[in-house]
Amino acid sequence: MGFVIPSSKKKHYLSGCDWVINLLDYMMKQTTCAGNMSQVVLVFDSVINLSELQNRLQRFINNFPAVYGSIARDINICPYWRIPEKAEGNLKLTSYNCPGEGDLWTLLGKCVNKPFKDDSEHLAFHLINIENRKSCLAMTFDHRLFDARGAETFLKLFQQYLENNNDSAISTGIPFIAPAYLSEWIKKFLAGRNVNRKIVSLSKNPPGALPVPGDKSKEFKFRLITFNRQETQTIYENAYKAVGYLMEMPYLLTVIMQAVSELFKKRNAQADSYLAAVSIDMRTSEDVKEELFFNHVSYLFFQAQCDIIKNQKELTNIIKMQMYEQVKAGIPRDIMEASHLTRIAPLPFLKKIIDVPLKGKIATFIFSHVKKNLLSPEIMGTGIENVFHMPRVPVPPGLGFFSNYFNGRLNLVISYLDGLISDEEVNMLGKNIREMMIEIPSPPAGEG
Repeated sequence: MGFVIPSSKKKHYLSGCDWVINLLDYMMKQTTCAGNMSQVVLVFDSVINLSELQNRLQRFINNFPAVYGSIARDINICPYWRIPEKAEGNLKLTSYNCPGEGDLWTLLGKCVNKPFKDDSEHLAFHLINIENRKSCLAMTFDHRLFDARGAETFLKLFQQYLENNNDSAISTGIPFIAPAYLSEWIKKFLAGRNVNRKIVSLSKNPPGALPVPGDKSKEFKFRLITFNRQETQTIYENAYKAVGYLMEMPYLLTVIMQAVSELFKKRNAQADSYLAAVSIDMRTSEDVKEELFFNHVSYLFFQAQCDIIKNQKELTNIIKMQMYEQVKAGIPRDIMEASHLTRIAPLPFLKKIIDVPLKGKIATFIFSHVKKNLLSPEIMGTGIENVFHMPRVPVPPGLGFFSNYFNGRLNLVISYLDGLISDEEVNMLGKNIREMMIEIPSPPAGEG
């Protein structure tokens, strides 16, 4: 039995996955205007009351002192999240008036690109009034505090708080402490060996990557592609036919990889392969509540040679088989286990180590699909029309695609560093993705 570090209500020891997210935060602060931040956006069908929302949000957040935590290192060298005795800080809620929906996207981009003021601020809300007929609530969050489903669940808890108005019950069942994972070192080193072998195999065919602009003050830009219910149904039917039941992620990834290859082709950019880094979250809704804070996603890597990209059937099968092979080989588990070893390294040194195997090319792009969320259809009597995510993407690669499903509709957000691709290229990406996703495939010869 390994040595167990005593737990403390003031400390949440960070997992290896958490430390990787801290590394990404450090890298983004070195290469862009802000850190590893993301944003969940709720679009309402009418105007919501600002003062009432502010008061209720403040009382709700006061139940979670961890929101105001900061990073520290223990005497055992293990990094942890220092949790204050009580919530110490005022809710950051900014309001805007938007003259038209055409200006909304610029405002939302401004919100998610604004750095937090210090290392104890990890959450900010922005309420946007659109032409005095609709409104929009954006929750900007530090990825060191939440992953995507954790952020959605936090908003779901806020809805439950509004329904019950019970402070004492809202945080019931949510643990705020975690072990230090300072045991079973042989297991961690063996996992690290397996992960290193995987990285070496990926590096044999260098992935294509777009050149990153050198200006470190650059912000991220975003493009939202929405699908109506009928289009979404078509997409899910296409995924079922091409890959199988509940396999929309490989299908969406196939289409996106094909669209990205068209972008490279238009640029005459050379690439031996395309590499997608994909985050997945297989937890149940109850698991997510119990693991509300910090990071609990797993990672998979999908690589395809350029010469098979155009063949959608072959590409889909390759992505599907790579998913099965990595899960069977325990790659997501090994990454999680091996990442515990990284916590001893200071972030600047760790960045240099990460850069070596793939020569700074972490991936061609990043992809994530957040499945159905459990948000209720309204907040404070105001109906929710849509929900989508706006993550800033680690640089490199500075390009990401993030899809989610809400109320029968699929959303896809393209996130890219300003200057990485042009407006014309983003338009082309969006057009190609939309057309390929909702295209109804022709039946095989002799059928239909």
